Amino acid sequence: MSELSKPARIKGRGARDNPAGRFEKTTHEAFDDGWYQDGEPAAPPRTTVSEERARHIISRNASPDVPFDVSINPYRGCEHGCSYCYARPSHAYLNLSPGLDFETRLFAKTNAVEVLRQDLARPSYRCSPINLGANTDPYQPIERKYRITRGILQTLLDCSHPCTIITKNALIERDIDLLAEMARRRLVHCFVSVTSLDNKLSSRLEPRASAPHRRIQAIAALNAAGIPCSVNVAPIIPALTDIWIEAILEQAAAAGARSAGYTVVRLPYELKALFEDWLETHYPERKQHVLSVLRNIRGGELNEARFGLRMRGEGPFAELIRSRLNKACKRFGMQRPVEVDLDTSQFRPPREASPQGELFA
Repeated sequence: MSELSKPARIKGRGARDNPAGRFEKTTHEAFDDGWYQDGEPAAPPRTTVSEERARHIISRNASPDVPFDVSINPYRGCEHGCSYCYARPSHAYLNLSPGLDFETRLFAKTNAVEVLRQDLARPSYRCSPINLGANTDPYQPIERKYRITRGILQTLLDCSHPCTIITKNALIERDIDLLAEMARRRLVHCFVSVTSLDNKLSSRLEPRASAPHRRIQAIAALNAAGIPCSVNVAPIIPALTDIWIEAILEQAAAAGARSAGYTVVRLPYELKALFEDWLETHYPERKQHVLSVLRNIRGGELNEARFGLRMRGEGPFAELIRSRLNKACKRFGMQRPVEVDLDTSQFRPPREASPQGELFA
């Protein structure tokens, strides 16, 4: 899409463009054929959901930067539309754009529970805490209809299988009944991500995620129900959201969070141009400052792929962020780093339904 044809802003969306993914062999450019009238508003992009049948549901990784080696993503794409989302480039594998397509053309793995039960029942399966939300949010708005995440949690509870959850949506409160039972058996630890406490900034940065105050309320509701819930100050965007570090930790601690994690924004592949465009759209006066600091902590680039550095960065500014967060955690009585204590010894593989029920359980 040419610069002239881009809308100034699309309310409720994090991107305003649909650039081609890095695997595309052809590119497209908008052309004014005379039918478009100046001042005529374009139709807002609508969310569409395609149901798909997954062959596998458990993903594995060997990254030293994350505290889990297995994960499940019930959905591909994410309607939250976070402008900084490192998962956006994954839509290129579907021949779709990491821009608007990522937040409007979604995929729901409707057979996730069925495939999960098959995977857990394999004789070769070894129990390790499964993370929900490693790539896209398991509680994004379409979960209200599809309830795939809830089905996965019910399956994990039935099998006494531990899990961790990362989300920025207060919809997680819906599943407190399941999560509370899992917590009683040391089977779950939740993380709610908070980037700032500024509703106006949040509505532009992560337009369809829960407002900051609702996320703090979700942290309080989970901890009040006996469900361990930490806060992720993530991602921190230097010169834009870093002013909120201490305030977020203070409110999260008051809501019952006893530990905190953090990451610094990273911009892989197509995300670099998308985030630069977002800055130009919403905060043009800060654009060069934000990008300058990011290059400062990423070795002169906007992204750092090396393990150990990609989530935190390096240099004086990165060290300042780490020091501020650690000191604030100490001040508010929060643990750093986060320690997740889950029990894998209770796991029992699912069994096929039997006419005799659980007679010989």
